[in-house]
Amino acid sequence: MISTGRSWRGACELEVTLDRPLPGRDAQAGEAGGTVRALAYTDLVGAPGPGEAVLLNVSALARGLGTGGYALVVGPAAAGTHLPPDPAPGPGHLVKARYTPLQTMVLGVDEQESPHHTTLAGADSLDGMPVVVADLHSALPAVVAGLRHAAARTGTDPAGLKVAYVMTDGGALPAAFSRTVAALRDAGWLETCVTVGQTFGGDLEAVTVHTGLLAARHVAGCDIAVVTQGPGNLGTGTRWGYSGVAAGEAVNAAATLHGRPVASLRVSGADPRDRHLGISHHSLTAYTRVALAPADVPVPVPTAELESLPTWGIPLTHRIREQAQTLAAPDGTGRHTPHTPHTPHTLVDVPADTTLLDTLRTAPGGLRTMGRDLDADPASFVAAAAAGIHAHRLAQPDNQPDNQPGSLPA
Repeated sequence: MISTGRSWRGACELEVTLDRPLPGRDAQAGEAGGTVRALAYTDLVGAPGPGEAVLLNVSALARGLGTGGYALVVGPAAAGTHLPPDPAPGPGHLVKARYTPLQTMVLGVDEQESPHHTTLAGADSLDGMPVVVADLHSALPAVVAGLRHAAARTGTDPAGLKVAYVMTDGGALPAAFSRTVAALRDAGWLETCVTVGQTFGGDLEAVTVHTGLLAARHVAGCDIAVVTQGPGNLGTGTRWGYSGVAAGEAVNAAATLHGRPVASLRVSGADPRDRHLGISHHSLTAYTRVALAPADVPVPVPTAELESLPTWGIPLTHRIREQAQTLAAPDGTGRHTPHTPHTPHTLVDVPADTTLLDTLRTAPGGLRTMGRDLDADPASFVAAAAAGIHAHRLAQPDNQPDNQPGSLPA
């Protein structure tokens, strides 16, 4: 190892010299003696210092995967170096990354040894808490920016918002992999991060999305939750073979627990693949075929100034609105088609202007999705922010339902 780089809670970057070429790469890339970026999860493998030999997992790096742009430190390779000591005996028997060499044992907020077990054992409702569901991890900072933008526009203090991020396991498993979460936490934009399923490293650990949402509400006392996978969406170019399909299940969970599901649209005006242009087929599948409960679907309505951006354009607006209609209206035949929701959702128009772009530019850690920033694909982030704006409105006392929201249809 040559040197250390940036670090944040639970992780540090390293610059490492390879002792052999990356598998499957040509002589110009990843050859022996070349350097690569590596990432060490310090709670699992410690913090290697300059001159120490480390064992690396380079499988994703060798394939050139976007999120896998790191070699991952498996552990020390030199004699005389050791992994961090095993944790002292204590409460917690929830094992995550189960039956892998780096499995970790944590105290689940919902397990019997937790001081919050009694609270969660009796919890069965989110009491109308808005739950924003998104496909990509990159939507998270934009959703929270939208929440804060709405707060500022209504004269309330954005710092008064208590927002939980519930991280699902479709992408990265360690919360420490996300510099976005670290930046949002450090800036006070997130109250808590709850890692559910096989994910780990959050402020709270939970077994399922359901107990993660209940913990966000009844343990962390949050007003709004955002549910999405960690970095690294997995897709195969097929209707069902992508990790973001779980967004539909998250809508079901929020509705079952009497929350108010808000389905954030994955939108792009710059993606070269037609299936992701406008509203991505990922959103259409998750919300029409997987989500069995109704949700609010915020649709951005851009001002002429915003629409005139070279990376937006009127045709994109028309495409988004046409696609969004498939989320709200069955085809009238009684048959389910790939774009007919089991239960029609409610489209909500959310005005968007260039001041929203100004707020988005303040997002801690910056904005980036599929390799594109805010200027390259503003529609992507504006659509996510629209979900945050709508969720803020739902969270206001005068917008709370008089009775429990509907849940899954019979």
